[in-house]
Amino acid sequence: MARLALALDAATEDRLLADLVEHGHTVVARLVGWRDLVDSLDVLAPEVVVVGAGRGTLSAELLNACDERGIRLIAVASDDAERATAATLGVHEIAGRGAGWGEIEALLAGVAALPSRLDAGSTTRPEAAVIAVWGPAGAPGRTTVAVNIAAELAAAGHRVALVDADPYGGAVAPALGLLDETPGFAAACRLAGAGSLDRAELERIAQRYTSPRASFDVYSGLVGANRWPELAHERATSALETMRGQFEYLVIDTGFSLERDEELTSDQFAPRRNAATFAALESADRIVAVGLADPVGLSRLLRGHGDLATLVDPERIDVIVNRVRQSALGIDAHAQVRQTLHRFAGIDAATLLPHDGRAADAAILGARTLRDAAGRAPLRAALRDYVLRAILPEPAPRRRGFTLPVLRRAEA
Repeated sequence: MARLALALDAATEDRLLADLVEHGHTVVARLVGWRDLVDSLDVLAPEVVVVGAGRGTLSAELLNACDERGIRLIAVASDDAERATAATLGVHEIAGRGAGWGEIEALLAGVAALPSRLDAGSTTRPEAAVIAVWGPAGAPGRTTVAVNIAAELAAAGHRVALVDADPYGGAVAPALGLLDETPGFAAACRLAGAGSLDRAELERIAQRYTSPRASFDVYSGLVGANRWPELAHERATSALETMRGQFEYLVIDTGFSLERDEELTSDQFAPRRNAATFAALESADRIVAVGLADPVGLSRLLRGHGDLATLVDPERIDVIVNRVRQSALGIDAHAQVRQTLHRFAGIDAATLLPHDGRAADAAILGARTLRDAAGRAPLRAALRDYVLRAILPEPAPRRRGFTLPVLRRAEA
């Protein structure tokens, strides 16, 4: 349950207060204006702020203060004018003045209700959906995409693990402010090689990224690139298979190289530098190929995509192009990217992420996900839309209307 701070008019507060307490939430403050709320955020440490959408209780300063601290903000608008004002400021979670707590509770959950991959009536856990995030050389944003896919899946209510399987050195742990002295995935591989990797060991070696309603487990990567022999193909494959049974979604940050280095040596039993990358790609149900939206980045993505398509089924590959911007590609950058992908690789469906340096900097500076550091940023919105559209199952359609009762004739 969440810690809430309120800044509502008296009538709305009185109407909602009993219901939110009944739902198990804790009200840490009931304030009058947004200035008092901004001044109290560090002391109160709420997880959610529910405010009126009027000028006295909602402002850009309050939004920025909540974004900096990873606090969710929900606005309650009394009319269309207040709703429009809140939307202009960048508030996405807006409820009407007459909304009951049930409607606000749905906004509080983060996203629309989605069916879990776990069947509540089943006694067995299905295997996880394994998502490998790959990209060519040149820092196209593999780790950023992997981290935030995991965050959005967790925010949808699923049990998620993020695995750093890059044999050239891990970046996930520093990006999330976690300790990286003991590589979690390397430990999982060693335990899998010894046949002793089980649920208890997975819980022991995992680190936890904590966030309101969007926490997930992290298996950190190698501290130094010289430790790559620890990620042998058989061990990595076995470790990933064991993780399948413990999570609903497994997101893997892979290495960039697709080189088969066994061709360079006569020792067929020596460790392979890119073994963990191949193990991740072979285990994945979906591969997300990430490239940069500039001439060099697109060239690398197209060549790498061709190599990737020879290793896995092309139908399993989703293409994401990062940092799309006019300054690097000219007028109508989005159209140019799509035309280039279609012309040289026959790729007609690709997700384009905007160049949003402010949001990316806020996330890396605070060692947080985009959801926590810049929840209303265009980059976060684009990644969330991709997850909802391409990865998560479609929500079951809700039945509308009502059913007439069956009328029975009374017996004589």
